[in-house]
Amino acid sequence: MLEKPKLFLDFKEILVVLILFSILFFIRLELIYKEYQNFISKPFYYTYVNVLQQYQKKKGNKIYTVLRVYSPSLDLNFFTHTYKIDNLTDKKVRLKLFPSKEISFFDYMSIAYISSKINSTSFKPHNLKFIISQKIAKQHIDTDIAQFYQAIFLAKPLSKKIRTNISKLGISHLVALSGFHLAILSGILFFLFKPLYHIAQQRYFPYRFDLIDIGFIVLVILGWYVWFVDFPASLVRSYVMMIIGWLVVIMGIELVSFEFLIITIIILLLIIPKMLFSLAFWFSILGVFYIFLLIKYFNTINKFWMSLIISFGIFILMLPIIHIIFSTTSPLQLYSPILSLGFTLFYPFSILAHIFGIGGVFDNQLKWLFGLSSSSTDIILPWYYGVFYMVLSIGAIFSKWFFYILSFVAFGFMIYMYIML
Repeated sequence: MLEKPKLFLDFKEILVVLILFSILFFIRLELIYKEYQNFISKPFYYTYVNVLQQYQKKKGNKIYTVLRVYSPSLDLNFFTHTYKIDNLTDKKVRLKLFPSKEISFFDYMSIAYISSKINSTSFKPHNLKFIISQKIAKQHIDTDIAQFYQAIFLAKPLSKKIRTNISKLGISHLVALSGFHLAILSGILFFLFKPLYHIAQQRYFPYRFDLIDIGFIVLVILGWYVWFVDFPASLVRSYVMMIIGWLVVIMGIELVSFEFLIITIIILLLIIPKMLFSLAFWFSILGVFYIFLLIKYFNTINKFWMSLIISFGIFILMLPIIHIIFSTTSPLQLYSPILSLGFTLFYPFSILAHIFGIGGVFDNQLKWLFGLSSSSTDIILPWYYGVFYMVLSIGAIFSKWFFYILSFVAFGFMIYMYIML
């Protein structure tokens, strides 16, 4: 059997591409830096924002509301605060911003804090997204469960309470719309279109390929969906990766390769340079990296066992990386691989249930799951451990022994976290 050609013939080609990318990337950064300088030089701005999250905090005797917002006109994510306690997540908010030279370029590229004053608020028009959101809510008595479904279908923000419960279960990746959801949706769409396409193909165009035609239709539909849910960063990132992957497959080039991952990172950073400072972006890239690593060393086993190895393997291999940044540790997080596997069935069935007006069919099970209580502790790893772990990870690309050591270190860390404590 002929092997698929690789993206690069040798290391020299990779090096040339990386040099060209670096030049283009620094040009892009220079242009963004000029935008940043122009932004902080102005005394104030007026802009409409979408409120992504809001929660209350207390300082002394004063209670204020922290807002995480996105300004489409400025293409800027930032935090601000107000002393209003109204629910602003479903409102159109106009802010008067007061930029400061204390805002660093790093803050501007990631998520800055910007002082502001609410200039006006108004109700958003009842568009299709609002109507669907209301139809989802009406199928649930518990508002937390309704929020959960609105999040996994429409990328709506969650309350702090349910975000905490989800974090303790280690399933934040299942709730925030990402490539996992797009992969399930693309599989559903391909399954629905394939029988109809084959009937037309046999009669009118037997010379065409379903991967190209159905794949293109699916990408168009998913592109509309990304637009419909207001371009959440995690979904945009995953959608671009999906387009690149589709192009690589139809060109007959090897898809599951670290070269493909390098090209994907390059293209994504050129399109959206701000991803360079996004933890979510690098976590998703590392997730794909470890999937490729597991496939590399377990590609001879059947699909059932492979799915189990990937689900549990990703959980174990990502633990040390996650705990360099995030400290929350709970025994409930051990459910994460099982819940991730179950989600691939739960997600399409829950979509179907909501279409037929019986979306509450899983409410009791979800209330039980989100209501599970457990002790938690904080475990944080030093940065030099992360450097050591990444050296092992890169070495595992080239050496099976490095992969064994990497797996041993990750598994040992999991034992230390959940059994020894």
